[in-house]
Amino acid sequence: MLQIENLTKIYPNGTRALDNLSLEVPKGQFVAVIGLSGSGKSTLLRCINRLVEPTSGRILLDGIEVTEARDLRSIRRRIGMIFQHFNLVKRATVLTNVLSGRLGYTSPISSMFHIFGAQDTADARACLARVGLSEKESQRADALSGGQQQRVGIARALMQKPDLILADEPVASLDPATAHSVLDHLEQMNKQDGMTVLCNLHFLSLARRYADRVIALKAGRIVFDGLPEEIDDARFKQIYGEEAVQVEIA
Repeated sequence: MLQIENLTKIYPNGTRALDNLSLEVPKGQFVAVIGLSGSGKSTLLRCINRLVEPTSGRILLDGIEVTEARDLRSIRRRIGMIFQHFNLVKRATVLTNVLSGRLGYTSPISSMFHIFGAQDTADARACLARVGLSEKESQRADALSGGQQQRVGIARALMQKPDLILADEPVASLDPATAHSVLDHLEQMNKQDGMTVLCNLHFLSLARRYADRVIALKAGRIVFDGLPEEIDDARFKQIYGEEAVQVEIA
């Protein structure tokens, strides 16, 4: 269970990215977060794993208060993060990037020198096989296509064995076919592994295809929380504006 209570984030320039937002997400749910750019989607995900410090409010994961936790290492290893721009170590090999998903479980010295055991290496190779990249393990990350790099990011998240996956616009820079491939992997993590998924998406058609639940943000507040099929044309315009036009991703 993820619980968010009265979460507010005000940046130093005065921008109120989140405005007294409250939310509960049961274990095992796939939630799509939609809204215009600047609506607070990325800030919400980054507050959950404390990449951004909230101004006020509480975030709890299974009753443990994330916003008060001093041991961020133990909290973050339960929360996998998949980034829009992949966030890989470009010069490192694909296998090394995947192994970095276990850094939260290793000693500081092992982390510093990237020392991993045989079991971790075997697990990393299994994660790469799962996303169809076994043959790429020795290549540098920056030699891969965008879709392949995102699949490395998914394999890295799998290595954490997290309870919660936060995906921040994971398909924003990908073509439609590759976007579906990436979201199919997230769906497998949700349905097969029981991981809770919060995924920021631009396209409502993708939210309708993959999500159990849609949350729409506008100016840092929730303006819709319900089933994907409940978003009709009127609600769409409420979320995106009267001039907005729906774009389908086939």
